Amino acid sequence: MSRPPSFVPPAGARSYRLRTVRGEFAVVDAPVADGVEPKGVALLLPGFTGSKEDFNPLHEPLAARGYRTVAVDGRGQFESAGPADDTSAYAQEELARDVLAQAEALGGPLHLVGHSLGGQIARAAVLADHGPFRSLTLMSSGPARVSEPQRQRVKLLRDALGALTMAEVWEAIQAMEPPEGTDTGLDAGLSGRADLRRRWLANSPAQLLATGSQLCTEPDRVAELAATGLPFHVLSGARDDTWPVPLLDDMAVRLGARRTVIEGAEHSPNCNRPLPTAEALADFWDGC
Repeated sequence: MSRPPSFVPPAGARSYRLRTVRGEFAVVDAPVADGVEPKGVALLLPGFTGSKEDFNPLHEPLAARGYRTVAVDGRGQFESAGPADDTSAYAQEELARDVLAQAEALGGPLHLVGHSLGGQIARAAVLADHGPFRSLTLMSSGPARVSEPQRQRVKLLRDALGALTMAEVWEAIQAMEPPEGTDTGLDAGLSGRADLRRRWLANSPAQLLATGSQLCTEPDRVAELAATGLPFHVLSGARDDTWPVPLLDDMAVRLGARRTVIEGAEHSPNCNRPLPTAEALADFWDGC
């Protein structure tokens, strides 16, 4: 569970529901800063148990570099509606179609960024149709399934969701919480517990079950992705327990991707060290 520094959108950003051919999705949309020449638009996809607010620290520095950024809650994630008990609605191909619909609604081509699970959904969207996108950045998102310790964490969560209410699961998560400052694939950063609880309770249990399963079973599709010919960027912190950093290094080589390691960051560089993360994103997009 990533923890953004604040759930309040930055100055100038607008929260609204983006209408698409596949329904409405909650977004935070930050325009280019006043007096700055527009360079492009980026669509930002959050990770497992995360939300659009995970990108709040990136909006202002990217706006200053000339990029409009739109962060989105996926189907069944926080403020985007989705069925509570139908896991088929959250099959990866369905979530990928949602991303393509979001891109169509925003107008393209777009720079696409996916954090963790969002990176695997972004990859699926690009593989379905790479035409709407100018580039793909995989942020702390690896080539295949998550590490064994993370698979065990996801299994615990899925077992709990089968037996407990969302509120009861939240209390269990808090009881098992790592020390303050620890950043893992399911728990990271700093934010108010009330906001985090509100986000957790708004998630669809079926979405968590379906996407958790995807994280534990995702195949390696790097060669297939490389064949699309898009410009790629693999960005991560210097430490990552969800996909080990050497695995991300190798994926970048296989993709022919730009590789950025954010020192002092872990699984959520967007929250841990937003300014160097934003700089790395903008530098990559400028090069595209």
